[in-house]
Amino acid sequence: MKILVINAGSSSIKYQLLDMTTGNDLASGIVERIGEEMGSISYKTDSKYTAEQPFPTHREGMVEVINLLTDADKGVVKEKSEIAAIGHRIVHGGELFFEPVEVDEKVLQGIRDCIPLAPLHNPGHVIGIETAMELFPGVRQVVVFDTSFHQTMEPKAYMYGVPYEYYENWGLRRYGAHGTSHKYVARETAKLLGKPLEESNIITVHLGNGASISAVKNGKCYDTSMGLTPLGGIIMGTRCGDIDPAIVGFIAERTGQSAAEVVTTLTNESGLKGICGSNDLRDIHARIEEGDEKAKLALDMACHKVRQFIGAYAFELGHVDAIVFTAGIGENDEIYRENCLSGLENFGITINKEKNNNWDRTPSFISEDDGAVKVCIIATNEELEIANDTVAVLGL
Repeated sequence: MKILVINAGSSSIKYQLLDMTTGNDLASGIVERIGEEMGSISYKTDSKYTAEQPFPTHREGMVEVINLLTDADKGVVKEKSEIAAIGHRIVHGGELFFEPVEVDEKVLQGIRDCIPLAPLHNPGHVIGIETAMELFPGVRQVVVFDTSFHQTMEPKAYMYGVPYEYYENWGLRRYGAHGTSHKYVARETAKLLGKPLEESNIITVHLGNGASISAVKNGKCYDTSMGLTPLGGIIMGTRCGDIDPAIVGFIAERTGQSAAEVVTTLTNESGLKGICGSNDLRDIHARIEEGDEKAKLALDMACHKVRQFIGAYAFELGHVDAIVFTAGIGENDEIYRENCLSGLENFGITINKEKNNNWDRTPSFISEDDGAVKVCIIATNEELEIANDTVAVLGL
């Protein structure tokens, strides 16, 4: 049984085809720069193929994905009818969606209704679903929401200290993000610990260009760092994370920008990039080696904020079984991981430098053997989680 997983953005389509019978990834890739003069597509099986060509809309991108999947030489299926179902990643489901659901027109409209909560993501998701429905008529489709995992938070964790009618009228509350990743690595961490997930307290640290941290109590999300939108929480590649809300008005008054324009700056030109001009950790580490003070400041600020959230969540949980790092930076940047946790030995949190520096991409501990709190790295697999949810929802 083959499941196609799609993560459509405003100008891109990330895709992966999984064989659920064998558990193998058959093909994956990304279509980028949709709508621009020249786009690109990558396609990976046992080998890798890349090409540049225009993709005026998502439809042309999806058509080319299908062409590659069914190509006589490069393809992994003979025809698209071999694909049993399609699962879509959706960033924001608001309070409308608490779990994965099969797509119908009512669900599509609900995703549209959540666009104000994720204006950079949900419009592309809708286009991706509509395109897939057109190109795969009759194939059942499921949407999996990044916010679903966080719906177990209690009101004391998800409410903001603003007039209550803002929540009643507009759903203004903390929703979180990256829930599919947090859910996957929490479950895999419990396996690594040899404990039932329902008896495990875990702090999940998803570090990529977008980043968030969650406190998982007895297998369920207790708190998370992102807020109403994916802008809040820790410092990210180009996003500011938590700030004094008065800063928006402060900047607007001095620059003449509208509130929306200021939020765009806080989303696209802030974080690591805002401090030192780069959001690529490889460049930042190289600049630190050369004595660049702004690059060092950016890294120090980011790690400081991660430590703050880990510390707060450790107190909230009362007992922590493990801290797990995942996603692009969490999996690949040993300096970042070490900086986030160094000096916490008195709290039972340790890092074994050799294990940390030589992780072999298998789920494993990088803490000292006698550390009271285990620290591990697990490569996230959101696509597999979405595929599993798709199979479960459809009863395949």
